[in-house]
Amino acid sequence: MDQENTQNPNNPQKKMIVGWFSFTCSEDSTILFTELLNDHLDEWKKVVEFRYLKALKSKNSMEGLDVAFVEGAISSDKQAEEVKKIRDNAKYVVAIGACACTGMPSASRNAFVSDQINERICMYMKNFNYSDKVKKLDEVIKVDDMVNGCPMNIQTFLETLEKYLKLFNII
Repeated sequence: MDQENTQNPNNPQKKMIVGWFSFTCSEDSTILFTELLNDHLDEWKKVVEFRYLKALKSKNSMEGLDVAFVEGAISSDKQAEEVKKIRDNAKYVVAIGACACTGMPSASRNAFVSDQINERICMYMKNFNYSDKVKKLDEVIKVDDMVNGCPMNIQTFLETLEKYLKLFNII
């Protein structure tokens, strides 16, 4: 977000309500996002309410989100149900990082042939109730925007955040 942008004087109290969610991935974008907070927290807390941010908060709610940022691929039925709940509770969903946008590299196991799936892989898939296939986010829910990269592209993320702050008439 540009330093020149200030909160809209017509909406001095209004904040964009966001959630940050992570599924099957290395969580490198979550780490990068928390690092961005070092530089932007004072600015963002004036215009953003972080309603769901499990990496930093113990009390989280996914209800009434304006924007949900979702990192990671979907690798189980349980994750698919959870991301559908996120979609139901968010006006907009932004796929964050390569796994959410393309499925890769998390979905690389989709290319395994049966003789490559050994007992250890079968044990993990069974114990963690993994699906046969790993899916990118838009194979499970409607996605409104994407911030690709592994980790996410910082400039694209900042531009996307600013886009939604403008869309909600916050800045």
